[in-house]
Amino acid sequence: MKSFLLIALALLAGCATPHARRTDVLFWNQAQREANFRAMETQYASNVVHHGIAHPLPAGQPLQPAFADGTTLDSYMAAHHVAGILVIQDGKVRLERYGLGANAQTRWTSFSVAKSFTSTLVGAALRDGAIHSLDDTVTRYIPELSAGAYRDVTVRQLLTMTSGVRWNEDYSDPHSDVAQMYEGRRVAGQPLLVTYMAPLPREFAPGERWVYKTGETDLIGILVQRATGKTLAAYLSEKIWRPYGMAADALWLKDDVDGTEAGGSGVSATLGDYARLGQFLLDGGVAGGHPVLADGWLADAATKHADIGVPGRGYGYQWWTWDNGAFAGIGIFGQLLHVDPARHLVIVQLAAWPVATDDAQAKARGDFVQAVTRAADASPALH
Repeated sequence: MKSFLLIALALLAGCATPHARRTDVLFWNQAQREANFRAMETQYASNVVHHGIAHPLPAGQPLQPAFADGTTLDSYMAAHHVAGILVIQDGKVRLERYGLGANAQTRWTSFSVAKSFTSTLVGAALRDGAIHSLDDTVTRYIPELSAGAYRDVTVRQLLTMTSGVRWNEDYSDPHSDVAQMYEGRRVAGQPLLVTYMAPLPREFAPGERWVYKTGETDLIGILVQRATGKTLAAYLSEKIWRPYGMAADALWLKDDVDGTEAGGSGVSATLGDYARLGQFLLDGGVAGGHPVLADGWLADAATKHADIGVPGRGYGYQWWTWDNGAFAGIGIFGQLLHVDPARHLVIVQLAAWPVATDDAQAKARGDFVQAVTRAADASPALH
């Protein structure tokens, strides 16, 4: 009998598909990135975000990006390992292109674009009354943080990344906080991420200085889950994905032990559905004929609340902001959801950059956005 049990256990172990460490993604090679960014559910545990009846994205007047230096769209996409580009204006598709073998049905990971998803769910939870106020202390929802540097930090300060808690977001350093935040000691009944964040020391007074921290958006995700009593995937499906009419299911990565979803990085969706989220925001945050977000949330969330040291730009509630009113969710390895209300324009890019981020790649992506907006201004959409 003992031999039989040992054989059975060995067979079960052989059939299991253990998930990789969640931060291994930072150190994948190019082939791994291009294979796994479209199939994150094969590497990590996840929850499904169920879709509704597809919100139409009809064809509009074609647009050709006008690069200032003569770069072509083909050369741009090839040089930067771009898997998909979608530009919609006034709700109509003006440009749609794919690379790396992707197509309209491909789900691609978004990395930190997910932060903007999480922020939007905060707006929904405020409208629902699940979150009382942005000026509540975080510990009202996550009391495990009461003994440390987060004890006086507000929800608003988490949203603007001005908590003052010390953090290292170096994606190339395997010992940085962003690489280690899922490697801590597990405590029964407590999310692993909270266990890691709770003892972090204070570096600045709350509200004093902006420092980018993925771990804090994960805390926001936990806060939303605690406040609503629902997973992020379920709440996103209920509030936006079903009623607005996303065309395909999305995925939201989670810890395979405690089940906590990663609010700061972890959504996978199709190119078209990322664009639909941008259009949902341009439509005023209304889905199924009903307002989803707290009154005034969109204007507030997309307003500069923190100085990031770059002229003309800032940080809102988990959105990067521009002084011209545009705002964007930006993810490492080339992901982008850019919303330009003045032009009624949404630009989405999915990619597998060879590095998480650097100035040259970021400049090229910014030049691409400028090329699209330049072309949109020169050739306005037909109504």
